[in-house]
Amino acid sequence: MENKRSTGGYYEQMAGNYLEKKGYQILEYNYRCRFGEIDIIAKDGSYLVFCEVKYRSSSCKGNPLEAVDRKKQQVLSKCALYYVTKQGLFDDPCRFDVVGISGKTGDESVQLIQNAFDYVG
Repeated sequence: MENKRSTGGYYEQMAGNYLEKKGYQILEYNYRCRFGEIDIIAKDGSYLVFCEVKYRSSSCKGNPLEAVDRKKQQVLSKCALYYVTKQGLFDDPCRFDVVGISGKTGDESVQLIQNAFDYVG
């Protein structure tokens, strides 16, 4: 489990660096609450962005961007609502982005889908 967690942390940091180069301001990594976890919470202009990071070492497991299914969207939505409520950020527009990283270490390809899905209640 620790190896999977450290691998995830490596790619979440890579995604965070990628987002910062695109102008995002990273607020938190690995936000955890009773509903689950959000990999990255950031600001992009006026938007509060909840970002899921998916990594695949090869294409045999599919495109990493396709790995955020409806169940995962529900978890992210609940976590985001909890975060907004706890922080009192009701006036901030929010969106859900997904960063997909594919390839072997040192030869990764990074893709970003902004507004990848809507809130799922």
